[in-house]
Amino acid sequence: MTKKRDIRIVFMGTPDFAVATLKVLLENNYNVVGVITAPDRPAGRGRKLKASAVKEFAVEHNLNVLQPTNLKSEEFVETLKSLKANLQVVVAFRMLPEVVWRMPEYGTFNLHASLLPQYRGAAPIHWAIINGETKTGVTTFFIDEKIDTGAIIDSDEINISEEETVGSLHDKLMNLGSNLVIKTVNQIESNTVTTKVQPKIENLKTAYKLNKENCKIDWNDSLDNIYNKIRGLNPFPSAWCFLDNNDKNVAIKIFNIAKTYSKHNYNTGAIIIMDNEMKVACKNGFVRIHELQLPGKRKMEIKSLLNGYNFEKNAKLL
Repeated sequence: MTKKRDIRIVFMGTPDFAVATLKVLLENNYNVVGVITAPDRPAGRGRKLKASAVKEFAVEHNLNVLQPTNLKSEEFVETLKSLKANLQVVVAFRMLPEVVWRMPEYGTFNLHASLLPQYRGAAPIHWAIINGETKTGVTTFFIDEKIDTGAIIDSDEINISEEETVGSLHDKLMNLGSNLVIKTVNQIESNTVTTKVQPKIENLKTAYKLNKENCKIDWNDSLDNIYNKIRGLNPFPSAWCFLDNNDKNVAIKIFNIAKTYSKHNYNTGAIIIMDNEMKVACKNGFVRIHELQLPGKRKMEIKSLLNGYNFEKNAKLL
C-alpha cells in the first residue's frame, strides 16, 4: 500500500462558489495552512468595505487569511513560501504569476466550471446556458502559463435542463465541483494522479467576461436565443433592455420567463398585456415575462407590477 503524502494546502478563491470547496476540504480534515482571497472592496450604497465570501468563511474557521493586492510582490511571495504548503487549490480566483503557481511541490490545480477545453474564461456557467448547451460540468487541471489551458486531472458532467437558470446551475456545479476537488486532492495525496493534455478542438467556445453590452437583449434575435440569454443571466448579472412606454425609454431588467412558439403579426419587441400577463413578440413566438425590475425599484412579479404600472398600447421593448 502506497504511503499517503502529508498534504499542506493553500486555498485561493473569492466568491460563494469557492466557499463550498473550502468547506469540504475542512470537513475532510485536510490541513489548510493559508487562504488567499481578494482585498475587501467598497459595496452597497454606503460604500463600506466588504469582505469576500471566502474571507468571511475563513475568518469564522480561524484560518490564516492573506489579501494581497499584488501577487508578484516580494513581500507576498516570501509570506506564501513561509506557509510551507506543498499543494495549492484554486477556485474562482485571478490569474496567478508563475512564481506563485510553480511554488508548491505537488503543484497548483484549479477547478473550472466547464468541460475543458470548452468555455475557458471568466463566465463559463452563464455562457453554457446562453449558448443553449444541454450539458456542462466541472474540470480540475494543473495551472500553467496560459488561462485554463493546463493538463486535465479529472472532470464530471451534468445535464442542463431547458428551464435551468444560471442561479440553479451555479449551485449544482458548486457542489459537483467541491466533490471533484476532494477526489483530486485524494489522488494527489496518494500519488495516483494521471493527467491528459487538453485536446485541440475546432469551434472552441469562449466564456467571455460579461459586460453591459453583451447582457443586453436583442429582440430581433430568435426566440430560442432570447430565451437562453435571459435564463443564462438570471438572477445575476441579469439581462436588460430598454422599455419604450409613451416615448419614455427606461432600462429594465428581466428575470423569470417562459416561451411560446407562435406565428403572429406583431413587430418584434411589442408588449401584449392580457389577463394579468405580459408577453413580448419575437420573430417566431412570444416571451412571457413573469418577473422584471424597473429602475430604482425592487424585482416584481408581473401581476403585482400591473396593479400599479400602466403600459401604453404602443409600449415596446428595445
